[in-house]
Amino acid sequence: MARFLIVEARFYDHLNDMLVAGAGAELKRNGHDYDVMTVPGALEIPGAIATVAESGRYDGFVAIGVVIRGETYHFEIVAGESARGVMALTMDGIAVGNGILTVENEAQAIVRADPAQKDKGGEAAKAAMVLLDIAQQYR
Repeated sequence: MARFLIVEARFYDHLNDMLVAGAGAELKRNGHDYDVMTVPGALEIPGAIATVAESGRYDGFVAIGVVIRGETYHFEIVAGESARGVMALTMDGIAVGNGILTVENEAQAIVRADPAQKDKGGEAAKAAMVLLDIAQQYR
């Protein structure tokens, strides 16, 4: 049994609730425990994971958030930089599943967040578990 931390950028409560539920259900289904940490936004997720990873308290992480395109360039910055940050963590050998949705509108987010539909939270948890398995096998 491994211990995971779901790090969520809670901006859209109803969407995050679905993503966290999907991730948590997938982790539990595979016999793992998890905690949830909330950060202000998607840009803060990689930094929080990097800080907590140093503690050694968790074996893997699931990044959860929703970024919906708005009228400004801010969407591109948040979407790109949060993804880059999560990718950098995985390149450093930290098991992180990326469940940060980057969508055009709320309707797209609902389909992707809902565990009964695309279940991207559950998929992110699966990715984190696979990366942890790889790390344990090759370290």
